[in-house]
Amino acid sequence: MTERVQATINGGHFEGEVAPQELLLDFLRDVGKHASVNQMIARESVKARLDSENGISFTEFSYQLLQANDYLNLCRDHQVELQIGGSDQWGNILAGVDLIRKSDGRHAHAFTWPLLLRSDGKKFGKSEDGAVWLAADRTSPYQFFQYWMNVPDADIERFLLQLTLVPVEECVAVAEAHAQAPYKRDGQRRLAREITTLVHGPEATAAAEEASAILFGGSPAGASAQALEFLASEVPTSAFTPGLTLAAALAATPLASSLSDARRTIDQGAASVNGEVVPADRPLAESDLLYDRWILLRKGKRNYHLLAAAS
Repeated sequence: MTERVQATINGGHFEGEVAPQELLLDFLRDVGKHASVNQMIARESVKARLDSENGISFTEFSYQLLQANDYLNLCRDHQVELQIGGSDQWGNILAGVDLIRKSDGRHAHAFTWPLLLRSDGKKFGKSEDGAVWLAADRTSPYQFFQYWMNVPDADIERFLLQLTLVPVEECVAVAEAHAQAPYKRDGQRRLAREITTLVHGPEATAAAEEASAILFGGSPAGASAQALEFLASEVPTSAFTPGLTLAAALAATPLASSLSDARRTIDQGAASVNGEVVPADRPLAESDLLYDRWILLRKGKRNYHLLAAAS
């Protein structure tokens, strides 16, 4: 069995029909001959895995050779002489430095920094549960803001020091003040503001904070259009029908199971339109639309539904 492949082996580019085992043999001949198993086992990351309960798989063990080969070809093809990464990549990068020296006699360098760890010992990585992304299309500014609003108290001072441009003395002061009244979440709020502003800018930060305040019981009246856009991406949304009564509108959403359930909710004062309590038979009109686009329905303190006009 053969496959058409494109590959770079030992500095040469190959394209054509080849059996996968031939590529493996070429890789072992050109790269593997320079690798010392003793050195590979001596890497701290490998030693730690070998001593762990689950050990280390062959795939994980051999990965440093693949990364080393990448570094070699980056050095040859693009004159890359410095590879940068987290401290967990130290062994893999050093393998590349060694391979470049042994293969080509050139000097390359490694630069790492300590991994950013949460208080539970987990790293910030794309493979971790609840990963947070810098790209707005992967983690929205609102979700990004909320992530930092929910970090444990134990992480506040360290994250302020590591991830923001706030002066050291001020970071310490914020953490100390937070420790006196952690229920106010002032430390998390300062952290969320600083990091979200660095990543998404001050306007997105303000809108994210507005959206957060609304979803925790605040009124949407006076909120910015961007804040309401954030809400539209976070809460269930359906089409707005002019003239529909509040009771009928509630019954058409998951906020009420029936028209009678909607009326009971409204009679108990547990429903609102844009933060305002209105009668059950009051029709919803286009004048209720915020920015001519949205109406926010709320049931109780934490249940929301957004009605959106056709654009």
